[in-house]
Amino acid sequence: MLWKACLSIPWRVLKLFKLLHRTRQEVFKNDTRALEAARQKINEEFRNNQDETSEEKIKELLKIASDVEVILRTSVIQAVHTDSDKILLIPRKDLLQDNVPYIDKPTKAQES
Repeated sequence: MLWKACLSIPWRVLKLFKLLHRTRQEVFKNDTRALEAARQKINEEFRNNQDETSEEKIKELLKIASDVEVILRTSVIQAVHTDSDKILLIPRKDLLQDNVPYIDKPTKAQES
């Protein structure tokens, strides 16, 4: 059974590598400097750990990479300087949420 777990690790690594690059392309769209810096960092981190053989260490690295992907996807917003004292935020559609009005005293139906 252990050998099956070991065989699945290279596929998980490749899948996460590709996912990070897709996320990078979406998050830093139209920002060539950020796109290139993120590409280099992703490739560097995977290259630095390509000879890792410990299954536990690989799982730990996969967890870190997965967490980085989530943070990039859910927390990064592009901003552009439009004037000397103004910045335009460019949120992605997947970051936008419906505004829920605040209710001081919820009704019975809203409490359940």
